[in-house]
Amino acid sequence: MKLIINGEDHDITSQTLAELLVLLDYEGDWLATAVNGEIVHRENRAAFRLNDCDRIEILSPMQGG
Repeated sequence: MKLIINGEDHDITSQTLAELLVLLDYEGDWLATAVNGEIVHRENRAAFRLNDCDRIEILSPMQGG
């Protein structure tokens, strides 16, 4: 399935948002995720089914000043 992840096109086999995060090596409870502009909370990621052409944003905190 084709997904747009952080603005880049990807061909991914993951069916859920949680599977996608594992596939892309994102770890931690501090991530923020959104699909098609709607926030998906951590506790909902395992059940959140992805669809072809979904736009996914994965944000992680950055250090710096």
